[in-house]
Amino acid sequence: MARRVFLVVLDSFGTGIAPDAAAFGDEGSNTLAAVLSDSIKPFPNLSKMGLFDIDGLYDKRIRDYLANAGDMPYPIGSYGIVREVSKGKDSTIGHWEMAGILSAEAQPTYPDGFPDYILEQIRQVSGRGILCNKPYSGTEVIKDYGEEHMKTGDLIVYTSADSVLQIAAHEEIVPLDELYDICTKVRHFMTGKDNVGRVIARPFIGTPGSFTRTSNRHDFSCKAPSSSLMDILSGYGLDTISIGKINDLFAGSGISESNPTQGNTDGIGKLLKMQDRDFSGLCFTNLVDFDMKYGHRNDIHGYAEAMHEFDDALGTFLSRMKKDDLLIITADHGCDPSTESTDHSRETIPLLIYGEGYRVPHNMGELIGFGNITNIVFKALMNRDLPRVFPDIDNSPVPEKLTSYIDLTNLKQTAKLKDIEDLIGKAVSLGCASVCIPPSYVRDGVKISKGRIKICTVIGFPNGYSTTAVKLFETKDAIDNGASEIDMVININDVKNKAYDKVEEEISLIAECTHAKGAILKVIIETCFLTDEEKIKLCKAVSTAGADFIKTSTGFGTNGATIEDVKLMAQNVAPGVKIKAAGGIRTPEAARAMIDAGAIRIGSSSPLQ
Repeated sequence: MARRVFLVVLDSFGTGIAPDAAAFGDEGSNTLAAVLSDSIKPFPNLSKMGLFDIDGLYDKRIRDYLANAGDMPYPIGSYGIVREVSKGKDSTIGHWEMAGILSAEAQPTYPDGFPDYILEQIRQVSGRGILCNKPYSGTEVIKDYGEEHMKTGDLIVYTSADSVLQIAAHEEIVPLDELYDICTKVRHFMTGKDNVGRVIARPFIGTPGSFTRTSNRHDFSCKAPSSSLMDILSGYGLDTISIGKINDLFAGSGISESNPTQGNTDGIGKLLKMQDRDFSGLCFTNLVDFDMKYGHRNDIHGYAEAMHEFDDALGTFLSRMKKDDLLIITADHGCDPSTESTDHSRETIPLLIYGEGYRVPHNMGELIGFGNITNIVFKALMNRDLPRVFPDIDNSPVPEKLTSYIDLTNLKQTAKLKDIEDLIGKAVSLGCASVCIPPSYVRDGVKISKGRIKICTVIGFPNGYSTTAVKLFETKDAIDNGASEIDMVININDVKNKAYDKVEEEISLIAECTHAKGAILKVIIETCFLTDEEKIKLCKAVSTAGADFIKTSTGFGTNGATIEDVKLMAQNVAPGVKIKAAGGIRTPEAARAMIDAGAIRIGSSSPLQ
């Protein structure tokens, strides 16, 4: 369960291939491909987040970039793309959907300009005249109408392909407070069939021929038709902090703290500062320059450079994450700067996740609906660990009873169900600690045992070199099937590569999963393949990762348990970590020698009587 979720929206950073792009006039749009067409530099941290492993990287510009990119880091978390289902392609609709609000109907657009009755209401609430009233580029409209606006004081009213009513005004002609007040009043009457997504104040400065828009833009969004992710979280007492225009897009609803920004650099700085804050809940960030400065202005180079700025900051963010943090990087729509259009584009969006609950590489594929992000946040902040119910059996060893130390085992590839039934019957009659059986027989074993003995099974067995994601799935599946004890084989390849941090992280993840479901974890290090130095390092890794047992062997290696290995483990594991000896223990005397050396469990296919 996460304590803090950082949801970062790279405004307009679409990944193309939306199946309904043609319906929006955006067939072929691909913002990611456009950005990569201008860059030869690597994006190491977005690569670590899985950006270049997502499905759908068909565009030749992406393939060319990847062909020349050289080595890139492997993903560290979950990654995928998400397809929008709401009727729209602007920031309001996109952010609403990722906060759990679907829009079945598109918000109104005005391709021929606003009707007279709307213009008349703007004149009444502002006391000023109106210029333009056409769909227009924001930079071009002030170039074409700015001088007349300065002479007359009339407002420059314009729109785009999106559901917006925009009012541009020079800050020396219409002070910011007045412009914001006008937009607030316009927002009040833009309702019903004219419930435009956003009324946007677009202040600018400068002189004719050199006008520039300022960072004092302000969005006045329509109110969402239902409760959002933030409304629900704040209702549960969690913090809901916005950075950038998030507060505007949700009209302040459900937001406990708003932090406006003056562009990407400011937004990234505030995001990094938020890492130092002690809060519990959601930090929702929008980095607007990708869209406002580069997408809408068809500035491919500027977009690419801004992505590199974010990638650099992402490296800092990742290095400072706490264990119970979760980072989600996504977008709200596309705005392909390589097309003739300067408007948003209907595209899929990336979904890159790392942190609590998502520390294993995993391709999520294509998810349907930005609402998947809502569910991820809810699960991260409000999930409960619900353990399984296992038979209440005390299988602590009894010193005078050797069989109480034994996990009676049959892991043969040729084992039949009758063999498993006989094994369980024998183990129950002898009072063994557990039976260790193949994962495919766990459900049968639970049924046969009828709660008379603990069921143990093996994970990543016998070689240990399956991926962590596979081992985690195996673990969850085995416990859900009824196994209350898990014997997991480490990745010995990682040991030989001296990647002890990877080994420890894998054990830690599987220990968390196992304990959350109420089971125990035994970690098999396969001592026959290790040096004493490697065994000692693994004792420390197993101890730090929080496993319950360290186990010598699978019984499928070149050798099994030795007295020397058990003694070495006893000297180097942390207090509370128990030792299981297995492999080649065929006599009661050999078992007693292992126990005397420090083992409290013995893995054997024989009851050793």
